[in-house]
Amino acid sequence: MIHDTKNTMGRAFEYRRAAKEKRWDKMSRIFPKLGKAITVAAKAGVPDPEMNAALRTAIQNAKAQNMPKNNIEAAIKRASGKDTESFTEELYEGKGPYGVMILSECLTDNHARTVANMKWIYNKWGAGLAPSGSMVNMFSRKAVIEFEMPVGKDLEELEMELIDGGLEELSENEGTCYAYADFTDFGSLTKAIEDAKIEIKKASLQYVPTAPVELSEEQMEEIEKLLDKLEEDEDVQQVFTNIA
Repeated sequence: MIHDTKNTMGRAFEYRRAAKEKRWDKMSRIFPKLGKAITVAAKAGVPDPEMNAALRTAIQNAKAQNMPKNNIEAAIKRASGKDTESFTEELYEGKGPYGVMILSECLTDNHARTVANMKWIYNKWGAGLAPSGSMVNMFSRKAVIEFEMPVGKDLEELEMELIDGGLEELSENEGTCYAYADFTDFGSLTKAIEDAKIEIKKASLQYVPTAPVELSEEQMEEIEKLLDKLEEDEDVQQVFTNIA
């Protein structure tokens, strides 16, 4: 079922964070993260985005953040360097105040450093790390594709075009469309959008809470201090919560 409301799949929180990111001057932090994702994708496959879907997605996400072309090319070239670090993907689960569950996706070349940083951030802001696997089952793994609402179309028309690609839900907020599918349909949904001649702004795999919690504005302000610090960490790629 397709919706245009702001609260489907707990997306109200996502919209708030997206709006806040527009106000942040995060380029000094976000470009290294985007570059790392490009390097890892290029190293895992071929350095040609036309033949490497993961690399194509990483480049699309970098362009959506206005990352310069030379930075993108440099990140791809680093993948073939002999001294390129070996990054591993790690997922850290934590529990904050007010029943907030937090998942932090990391790309790291130093496990000990990342663990120490995670513990310090959580403890500093009144939260704590949780045992691996204790919270992730409270989230659904989803493919999330963002793009501008095409001129002359509405959500119902887009639904018909994308349903065969695995589309589960489609929402719109301030001109940006959010298409959701099971994570196993990431490739097919991306292809369906590209086949519809729609330019993808951002594509990612996300953890969507199955039972979102609602917070007051005061509680949100407190929690966002913790989330901001997590997102600032050099190893953290994405942060997810069960906030509605």
